[in-house]
Amino acid sequence: MLGLEAITRIDILIKSGLIFDGTGSEPFKADVGISGDKIAFINKKSEVRSQKFNPPIPPLGKGGKGGFDRVIDASALAVAPGFIDTHAHSEFTLLADPRAEGKICQGITTEINGNCGLSAAPLYGKVLKHREKDLIELGIYARWSIFEEYFDILRRKGIALNLVTLAGHGNIRASVIGYEDKTPDDIELKKMQALLKKSINAGAIGLSTGLIYPPGVYSDTGELIELCKTLSQPCKNIPSVKSPQPPFAKGGEGGITNKSFIYTSHMRSEGDELIESIEEAIRIGKEAKINIHISHIKTSGEKNWHKINNAISLIEDAQKGGIKVTCDRYPYTSSSTDLDTIMPSWVYEGGAGKELKRLKSLRVKEKIKKELLYDHPEIEYWESINIASISSKKNRWMEGKSIAYIANQEDCEPIDILLKILIEEKLRVSAIFASMNEDNLRRFLSLPYAMIGTDSSARSTSGPTHKGKPHPRGFGSFPRFLGRYVRNNGLMSMNEAIHKITMLPAKTFGIYKRGVLKKGVFADLVVFDPEKIIDRATFDEPFLKPEGIYYVIVNGKPAVWEGEITGSRSGRILRHGR
Repeated sequence: MLGLEAITRIDILIKSGLIFDGTGSEPFKADVGISGDKIAFINKKSEVRSQKFNPPIPPLGKGGKGGFDRVIDASALAVAPGFIDTHAHSEFTLLADPRAEGKICQGITTEINGNCGLSAAPLYGKVLKHREKDLIELGIYARWSIFEEYFDILRRKGIALNLVTLAGHGNIRASVIGYEDKTPDDIELKKMQALLKKSINAGAIGLSTGLIYPPGVYSDTGELIELCKTLSQPCKNIPSVKSPQPPFAKGGEGGITNKSFIYTSHMRSEGDELIESIEEAIRIGKEAKINIHISHIKTSGEKNWHKINNAISLIEDAQKGGIKVTCDRYPYTSSSTDLDTIMPSWVYEGGAGKELKRLKSLRVKEKIKKELLYDHPEIEYWESINIASISSKKNRWMEGKSIAYIANQEDCEPIDILLKILIEEKLRVSAIFASMNEDNLRRFLSLPYAMIGTDSSARSTSGPTHKGKPHPRGFGSFPRFLGRYVRNNGLMSMNEAIHKITMLPAKTFGIYKRGVLKKGVFADLVVFDPEKIIDRATFDEPFLKPEGIYYVIVNGKPAVWEGEITGSRSGRILRHGR
């Protein structure tokens, strides 16, 4: 236990809580003391009270800003490590609104960003141009090219939660090649490797891919293997190039090497070619000798639901063969992404401008329609796609409505209204796709190597991120998992569930001194009622906060106190998870 001489003050005392320490062990009753940004002690109630082994609690520190009462009576509540969102997309929304209310109110204290091939950096050339509209729409006027510059902007702004990031393959490829459908030559591949090394040296924890999105869709397996190999090797001397190209700085033998660096992938297919896509991910892990993480694993489309047994067997056979494979999933049967992802991949080539030009061509439109209707002739498909957010005021009425409904209102065919929306909105449309099976969802959630990710950006209940009808996972994923699937459906024990959203992701992604409750670790905690925790956000009302979470502490500072968000910005940028 901690000696009296080591404690100067206790800033927050959590009394008599039921402690789920993140390890998966059985919970126990204890007092928790927080001093500064660390946990000072955890005094188990069953221990014999003596000064040697269980010292008396030192005086509380003075109340902080806001006059908070620094004692939490947790006698009827559970205390857990702060939840870790393994799949976030908050690179830009945190700059627009650092409050991150949708994440904080769920008990999320750390996010892993840079997923699906999209990260905050590097941003050069065509990829920066591609992101300009996103930045302007969010009211972000600062510009940056590399992670160091982005981190500096974010640090000065302050954020409500901790940020960990991957380096996006899409950023790296587009910075070198643009959005062309081509294989990089040796020089281009070396430039991509140099940008990846630069991102890793700046603090990224690995490489992510989005293999259904441009430009990731144009990469082959060999390219990805070569990039992943650089993650476990020292920096090599790579030729630099002159401005205005990205600064591919010469490397040296002092570069960061870390076997825990990870490759995460939004795979090429989560439906028709699911098995082949998992095989590709495993091959990358085997040949590059790197850990693999499959993003938002699913069996998409009813005709693919039966593939779950083969998918799981592939993963677990790879694990038996010494390849570390993990995955994440959000607890919903509907997904969400850009509406134009249902287009054939050839439509994207060359970037948004060329894509729009193709959509406006009568000849090309007919080709697109033929391909889409061949794959999806049934009206049910168009009924399963709902518009989530749209840019123009004139089409705002479409938010929350299905493509089939909108087509009926406009008296035209679904495929025609789809193309019309994409053209009028200049591709800036997101949608929700109902394509998954509840039984398969439960099975994926039950896997011991599966974690929870929101697959959502950080949003708030007001301000620039409060718009449209986004997927409710941005406000509901973690309380839904714990309330509906764990407590109500008995999918697993609560201590196992807490492990999946705390210590397991911390170990998987190399996040230091977080994800567990013990003396000396950073004070990221959630205090909640296991009998009441539940999501409230719906597809019609996606910004509703959950119930049953009363206190959230980030680096020793209250982010939620007595159920109310405090506005604290005590989050940190965790380079290499530290």
